[in-house]
Amino acid sequence: MNTLAQTWDWLTSSANWSGQDGVWRRLGQHLYLTSVCLVISCAIALPVALVLGHLGKGGALAVNISNVGRAVPTFAVLVLLLLSPIGTWGDWPTVVALVLFAVPPLLTNAYVGMRGVDRDVVRAARGMGMTGSQTLLRVELPLATPLVLTGVRIAAVQLVATATVAALAGGGGLGRIITAGFNLASTPQVVAGAVLVAALALMVEGVFVAVERSAPVWARGQAS
Repeated sequence: MNTLAQTWDWLTSSANWSGQDGVWRRLGQHLYLTSVCLVISCAIALPVALVLGHLGKGGALAVNISNVGRAVPTFAVLVLLLLSPIGTWGDWPTVVALVLFAVPPLLTNAYVGMRGVDRDVVRAARGMGMTGSQTLLRVELPLATPLVLTGVRIAAVQLVATATVAALAGGGGLGRIITAGFNLASTPQVVAGAVLVAALALMVEGVFVAVERSAPVWARGQAS
């Protein structure tokens, strides 16, 4: 109970929220790192998943290969990257490790969403004279959007939670609060850092859930 009270005192102290090592600055770093990794992951995974889902070929192989990354801990990948020539490229080892971690849910959900589109609808679109790219963008993608967004939500929440490893490589983010707490042997600070990460993950989850709930409405509008 004493630890909880001290954690609350740490979280409610204005001194811990301002300055170079304050919560607001670490939160900004955490959001920036998460956003960059999510954008890069989407840029890599979604085009591949959408094209393979549209063609109906090679998707299972791509998904299985991407899921191999789930069997390797992100921290282990980060350590290997730090020991490689990439380790001298600033934050790139962390970015690469997080991107590899985020690709599987994006690729899997987007591919499954594309293959789950009613084939009769696709055939009807082609019968109306639509080209392959028109069918993909105007029919399949809008109908697959809910599952695509589910993959983005899963990846975003996982990135928020996992981006704390950036602190182990000397990067910023909320993980620095946790590592600083360990260095100071301050259990309340460690718990406070964990609470902040959990709260941020829940907020990101809530935002994407709201977006997903609105997706079927505008997706149907695009597909019509």
